[in-house]
Amino acid sequence: MASLRQITDHLDAFLDIKNVPDWPNAHNGLQLENSGAIKKIAAAVDACEPVIAEAARRGVSLLLVHHGLFWPGVQPIRGPVYRKIKTAMDHDLAIYSAHLPLDVHPRVGNNALLCRALGFKKTEPFFFEKGCFIGFKARAPQTRAQLGKRLEQALGGPVHVCAGGPERVENIGVVTGGAGGEIQKAAGEGVDTFITGEGPHHSYLLAEELGVNLFYGGHYATETFGVKALVEHLSKRFKLPWEFLDHPTGL
Repeated sequence: MASLRQITDHLDAFLDIKNVPDWPNAHNGLQLENSGAIKKIAAAVDACEPVIAEAARRGVSLLLVHHGLFWPGVQPIRGPVYRKIKTAMDHDLAIYSAHLPLDVHPRVGNNALLCRALGFKKTEPFFFEKGCFIGFKARAPQTRAQLGKRLEQALGGPVHVCAGGPERVENIGVVTGGAGGEIQKAAGEGVDTFITGEGPHHSYLLAEELGVNLFYGGHYATETFGVKALVEHLSKRFKLPWEFLDHPTGL
């Protein structure tokens, strides 16, 4: 049986947790430990109450998430915060979170895997933030409509489009999650089309003014790739059963 320490040591090294910068509330790495025994692992996008309850019900020993327990910031341990931690501890459930380390990873990262799902053959680093390149860009000539269909197929759902740029796209940037508000920065790095998860209201209007196509694929939908790939990687390495706990927000 694999131990929590063995798995988390591997994850810390594989994701380069110590060297990838992030926002203060990410707290990447092991956020809640258990007794040390790991029998089953699961992946989810968010360490929210329904996901933790489902993981406990399914007998999961280690839950890997993209958005961890402390993403909203420091809070009193009462109400939903208390219930989440109590449920996890009562069921010997450890929780490990990886935010930017999972976005930027070249093998199991959200951005790399979305680019792969879109059929981009050659990518290069894109969107420098927090001391590193978070996303990727590619030259992939096609029509805007063709790209939209491919994105919907990759994400398994509808995509909202601001058709502010050329109908024939050439240079496409990808940053999963909530990067729509950074459309000006993306345009400044030379893309005519930007794919992300979501953005504020003004991002649509600014994309039109900048002459850039902006695809909103959904924050949740664009960030399911990494946790699935990571937990599958762990399953193979440590010979553990795994599953994905789907809790979509539609955002």
